[in-house]
Amino acid sequence: MNRRDDEPRSLAEVLDGLAGRLRRVDLRTIDEVRALWRDAVDPVLAEHCRVEMVRDGVLIVAVPSGAYAQRVEEEAASILAVYAVLGARAPREVRAVVRDHAPGS
Repeated sequence: MNRRDDEPRSLAEVLDGLAGRLRRVDLRTIDEVRALWRDAVDPVLAEHCRVEMVRDGVLIVAVPSGAYAQRVEEEAASILAVYAVLGARAPREVRAVVRDHAPGS
């Protein structure tokens, strides 16, 4: 039986989806990346932008506007250089995403 989109999801469905997401995200790496964030960027970016996650080698950074997204992308090489200390777990790419709930928005 197929569930209609407007019907509530079962707890089992929700937990299966969450477990799938957690398997693809290393929580320890995210904590380490967040701890290094203020060293990786200038104080203005550190105040207004935040690390959301690292998935498949991509550092996802929430930013309050396109202007901040552009700055994060321009500084990607220097940001990644700071994270090189994480070795194989270091992000290899930076992607900025505009979020309404980013700090400073």
